Amino acid sequence: MTQDNTLSNPTNLTHLDNQGQAQMVDVSGKIPTIRQAVAAARVRMSPETFAAIQAGNAPKGDVLATAKLAGIMAAKQTAVLIPLCHPLPLQKITVEVIPDSQLPGYEIHATVKTKAETGVEMEALTAVSVAALTLYDMAKALEKSIQIESIRLISKTGGKSGDYCPPEP
Repeated sequence: MTQDNTLSNPTNLTHLDNQGQAQMVDVSGKIPTIRQAVAAARVRMSPETFAAIQAGNAPKGDVLATAKLAGIMAAKQTAVLIPLCHPLPLQKITVEVIPDSQLPGYEIHATVKTKAETGVEMEALTAVSVAALTLYDMAKALEKSIQIESIRLISKTGGKSGDYCPPEP
């Protein structure tokens, strides 16, 4: 393992069988533990679009509530959307859409928690990705050049590999 917890030898990739074919990892021998992941994304837009969303003046309705709900729903569908992801019993999903006038735009955070044999990083990343896409969809009538940026894992806890918190940029 390298310092950032990635495999340094590609022959040890767990999602490949001995013939190099994709496979779902067998987690049946693992003990369920409490696991949590936090992911984030940024949605950058013009100051005018940001002001319209903040004022509730978007043509499609409540942009922020819709994006938040879409993120929660997406986390629950991750195993359907991402090949080889395990369906997990999610105990908690939180999606926050945080205004940032300096961006201008929004920082989206998702926290996903479970007690299971494998982690919830993909669920948290899916939640912020779909929330950001929904924000774009709800606001594209105001501006088509909205940018979705910096989708990233902020932290994860639990599991055999332990806790992860990347260094500050």
